[in-house]
Amino acid sequence: MGVHSHTERNVADAQSIPESVAARLRDGREHSGMSLRALARTIGVSASLISQIENGKTNPSVGTLYAIASELEISLDELFSDPGAAASDPPSPQPPSGPVLHPVDRPTVELAGGVRWERLTPATDPDVDFLLVTYAVGGASCPAGALMRHRGHEYGVVLSGRLGATLGAAAYELGPGDAIASDSAVPHRFWTIGDEPATAVWIVVGRAADRLGPFDGGDP
Repeated sequence: MGVHSHTERNVADAQSIPESVAARLRDGREHSGMSLRALARTIGVSASLISQIENGKTNPSVGTLYAIASELEISLDELFSDPGAAASDPPSPQPPSGPVLHPVDRPTVELAGGVRWERLTPATDPDVDFLLVTYAVGGASCPAGALMRHRGHEYGVVLSGRLGATLGAAAYELGPGDAIASDSAVPHRFWTIGDEPATAVWIVVGRAADRLGPFDGGDP
């Protein structure tokens, strides 16, 4: 169904990006041999924004984080994993201590735009991003007027609240129980509709495919 016009509310600044995540992004860029300016130019943001993200002074939006991680070939799983491992080391599945991951043990990343990711796999899995995603009131994956794209295919189901979705030229409104599946290479954006947060379970597979062209994730 089409999305009716709506007003996005301002979202309070998210908590500082975890130091381990900032360090992995910085180490990944340095390992790749890219300068701040080169990376910024490639993904269409400012070099100062990249510097602030790498120093833990600001949070990237979902679109910006995907763009950086994809350009540097860093999996989201690496960003959640043990900060003692080198960011340049290739991820490998680790034997879980058990099949269950309790809520208190979920690795979590707070992103700009009022979005929180919680990893749902009890052990690292570089082939799949399995996340509980929460959009605060007024939250969005990237700024209004911007769209993001990345490698892979994604599948989501809304648990609570209402979520707007733009896929290419089409727009949809998702409520509790609604599911969506799409090619992540199609420019897209997700945002909260209404006066309550939206939560969804999200799965992204195939992010190790061939690199895409320029992103349009926008600044946080």
